[in-house]
Amino acid sequence: MANVFYISAAVALVSTMLVIVQRNVVHALLYLILSLLSVAVIFFDIGAPFVAALEIIIYAGAIMVLFVFVIMMLNLGAQSAEEERHWQTWGMWIGPAVLGAVLLADLVYMLAQGPPRGFFGNMGPVGPKQVGIALFGPYLIGVELASLLLLAGLIGAYHLGKPAKMAEAGKNRARERGGE
Repeated sequence: MANVFYISAAVALVSTMLVIVQRNVVHALLYLILSLLSVAVIFFDIGAPFVAALEIIIYAGAIMVLFVFVIMMLNLGAQSAEEERHWQTWGMWIGPAVLGAVLLADLVYMLAQGPPRGFFGNMGPVGPKQVGIALFGPYLIGVELASLLLLAGLIGAYHLGKPAKMAEAGKNRARERGGE
């Protein structure tokens, strides 16, 4: 099972690096989803299937939907839609598809080996009660700070994107008035 851990870690590192170097936001989101899925495979491999499920549901699901909403909110109009059509080619799916296939093969191999035995010895699986006690116990402040950080990022993205859009709309209105 150590091979599964190292392969998943390599996929996480590669996809995270590709998130950083991508110029297109949609491509970066695809690689970020792969990075989060590979972290979920790592959690499953070390004997924490509940945490792996939470990783997929919360991060790869809910947070990515939030990011997509922010991208949609910051849409710049027809020009950005035309640029997006040029960016979205079948070739953009090659990298995420290859890394996703590696993760899928990794997961199938791990499931074929039987139930996870725990990377750190014979520790049992982590249940929802233990996670809830930890999150709402000693880590409550960390969870709340993370939620505030996400909210601050969303508000900041809105305010950074809004003035440029409003300035462009104001220029268009001024041109229309000048042409009348």
